[in-house]
Amino acid sequence: MANPWAGEVALELNGTPHVLKLTLGALAELEDQLAAGSLVELVQRFESGAFSSSDVLALVCAGLRGGGWTGQQADLLTADIAGGPVKAARVAAQLLAQAFTVPGGQHDGV
Repeated sequence: MANPWAGEVALELNGTPHVLKLTLGALAELEDQLAAGSLVELVQRFESGAFSSSDVLALVCAGLRGGGWTGQQADLLTADIAGGPVKAARVAAQLLAQAFTVPGGQHDGV
């Protein structure tokens, strides 16, 4: 079960539930893959609705890998994602939101 307070999101892939999380390593890997200059640009694309299916795929893959999945992005091209592309896009948006939101609106001085 995913813990949203820990930045986790759940997704069923090929009939198996997975926990996704954007760890620092997953974010660094994601940043290397994206056609954006920064993660802030990616967040802005999602906020404006201007994200692409490649953005969704990269985010879902990074989240899966941050959650311990050992697959590759190419494995997702033929995977059965419960809820389809719409669910994948929602999960990607949730991952971004939870990775950059402090729980409870607390400010840690950073």
